Amino acid sequence: MTLIAILVGTLAAGIGSVWLAALLSFGALARYTQHMLSLAAGALLATAFMHLLPEAFESKASPDNLFAALLVGLVFFFLLDKAELWHHGHEHRDEAPSGQKAEAGHHAHGHENEHDHDHVHKSGGWAVLAGDSVHAFGDGILIASAFMADLRLGVVAALAVMVHEVPHHMGDLVVLRQSSNNRRIALIKVSLAGAVTALGGVIGFALVDQLLGYLPFFLVLASSSFVYVALADLIPQLQKRVTARETAAQIAWLAIGIGLVTLISRVANSH
Repeated sequence: MTLIAILVGTLAAGIGSVWLAALLSFGALARYTQHMLSLAAGALLATAFMHLLPEAFESKASPDNLFAALLVGLVFFFLLDKAELWHHGHEHRDEAPSGQKAEAGHHAHGHENEHDHDHVHKSGGWAVLAGDSVHAFGDGILIASAFMADLRLGVVAALAVMVHEVPHHMGDLVVLRQSSNNRRIALIKVSLAGAVTALGGVIGFALVDQLLGYLPFFLVLASSSFVYVALADLIPQLQKRVTARETAAQIAWLAIGIGLVTLISRVANSH
């Protein structure tokens, strides 16, 4: 009975939050693409700095070890992004006709700059999905431990996770849409990452005592992916010369993203 409740709760939290985010991102707010970039950056940074990292550092884990995990995570997602860029560039060169390859020698420097600039709008996808999966796994363990303590506490924990993940998943969907204009593919990818919550719930049910000690490190690794994507992928896209009005709008939407995550996290933690 408890395992079934854990499965229902984790799936509702993990996938339900993604679909709620999609209704907002692809519906009411779909027109405001540039504003959504600012919102996404704010939501990802706030998720890391106002929710995940404080929770990790409240544990008994050594701060030195947690900071080391954060550093390792940032370097790992940097290398992951490099691998994605290298693979994309390698395919691009292989697909070029031989005449264009010969001509490319003359224009190589300019073409690489143009290609690298274009990649700014297409990176971050794998880092977000990897971070989401780690984050979802940790959420699953938390929900499982709550259900094992008390059924009502488990329901509250699942609802809290579902609600506070909505603004964060809105940010994820914006990042995925940057690498592909296909909404359905973006939704499927984030939903699959969210479904890892159920895996965390099942494993948490079996090994809750052993895994709770590692939970702070899951939180820190997830944080590193969100910080990396926000600072390396989203923020650079906002660093363009725009009018004072557009700059004010960017700052306002960034603040809204931070405010939403901070407010929802505080409300969830107060219950």
